[in-house]
Amino acid sequence: QVQLTESGGGSVQPGGSLRLTCAPSGGARNDYGRAWFRQSPGKEREFVAGRRRYNNMIYYADSVKGRFTFSRDSATNTVYLQMDNLKPEDTANYYCAAGNPILSELRNARGYPYWGQGTQVTVSS
Repeated sequence: QVQLTESGGGSVQPGGSLRLTCAPSGGARNDYGRAWFRQSPGKEREFVAGRRRYNNMIYYADSVKGRFTFSRDSATNTVYLQMDNLKPEDTANYYCAAGNPILSELRNARGYPYWGQGTQVTVSS
């Protein structure tokens, strides 16, 4: 069982930056790919960025390409989401996930059995 703990959310003005952190605990920390999702009230949980376990390629949602950066500390398997040039539409609860979906399901929340509790990001002036 893998436990995931997110941190780093907060409130910023448009154009600002935040860095989210997701630290794993429990067993088999390195056995899973990792991803970030986000969810706003009344909307489905949507894929933001992720990396499969055996592949160094990072995948991004089109809406965040060029603004968000996914990274991983291989020693601890902690993953980060650097968010720059934030926009009001980025406001959401951000979740860290762990799993091993096939490539075609990478962006589907159903492919991830393990989730953190979420951290709120609010972008407003």
